[in-house]
Amino acid sequence: MQKNKYSYVWVSLVILVFGIIFIPRIIERVQGGYVVENDRLNLKGANEKLAFVEMNGEKRKVPPFAFIDQDSLMITNDDYKGKVYLVEFFFTTCPTICPIMNKNLVQIQEEFKGIDNLGVASFTINPDYDTPEVLKKYAEEYGIDNMDWHLLTGNLNDIYTLANTGFSIFAAEVPAAEGGFEHAGLFALVDKNGYIRSRVDSFGNPIVYYRGTITEEEGENDHGEKEQISILKEDIKKLLEE
Repeated sequence: MQKNKYSYVWVSLVILVFGIIFIPRIIERVQGGYVVENDRLNLKGANEKLAFVEMNGEKRKVPPFAFIDQDSLMITNDDYKGKVYLVEFFFTTCPTICPIMNKNLVQIQEEFKGIDNLGVASFTINPDYDTPEVLKKYAEEYGIDNMDWHLLTGNLNDIYTLANTGFSIFAAEVPAAEGGFEHAGLFALVDKNGYIRSRVDSFGNPIVYYRGTITEEEGENDHGEKEQISILKEDIKKLLEE
């Protein structure tokens, strides 16, 4: 009887230690849906084919869209067929992450200068202010001259549905936030057939999106998150070669 009592004590102690050490790690991995930040720092795939991002067992494809660009042209997802392209959600008066994101995209534009089948789709989350004229001026200020880089505006609800449901990239109007909006500083990478692609983490799961708010020069931010522009460039080249 005494032996059984001690056995129960030891089992309880092991369970307690397991809970203290491992449960927070499990919660951290589950939190955020696809992958946690620690996984994003341990990436595989430099020499591997990019994964398809899936939801409910199906490959995720960019949903149909139709918006007006900085030249007042109607642009749809069909205009990107046969092209590798990047997707971002931003707004021109953003005082925080958007300038960094678009400087990173301009750097990518310059590195792939002359590549005809590479584009960018930049959707504004403040379409009431970001008219084609405003977007045109913004493009000129940032040196955006790729003919397939479209800064897109249109119906607010359609844009937010595309961001939050179509891509699962958070975007919302938040009056208390700097600039009045909050959004994720991520880039989606889309292949020539319209599928969202990415490399995988150390567990073999797609990282889904690429961090756009840290420059290659910085290397990492104050939170220890590493830049992903360098791996994004590598992965763009892979898709261009497919």
